[in-house]
Amino acid sequence: MVTLTRFDPVEMIDDAEAVVAFLADAFDTGDADYIQHVLGLIARSKGMAEVAERAGLGRESLYKALKDGASPRFDTILRVIHALGLKLALVDATEVAIDAEDAA
Repeated sequence: MVTLTRFDPVEMIDDAEAVVAFLADAFDTGDADYIQHVLGLIARSKGMAEVAERAGLGRESLYKALKDGASPRFDTILRVIHALGLKLALVDATEVAIDAEDAA
């Protein structure tokens, strides 16, 4: 008999490199709902209460903002990103596409 256990991706987010890779991948999809979902997973991995405090939000407000189907304000997302010790950095998408083609 095979015993299955529930997979929780939060358990895989165990260092800063994993956080950056997971969130960068989410942004690469261009899917705002997925980005929000990943931010929620990362916040859970760091402790919702601690992230909420750093972001200047109540714990319940953070849960509501990051739950699936929510539509948080952009400033809330930025506050969460900063509370996680991250910042957004923009790159020229056309150059990234060219670099990817050259690598292939």
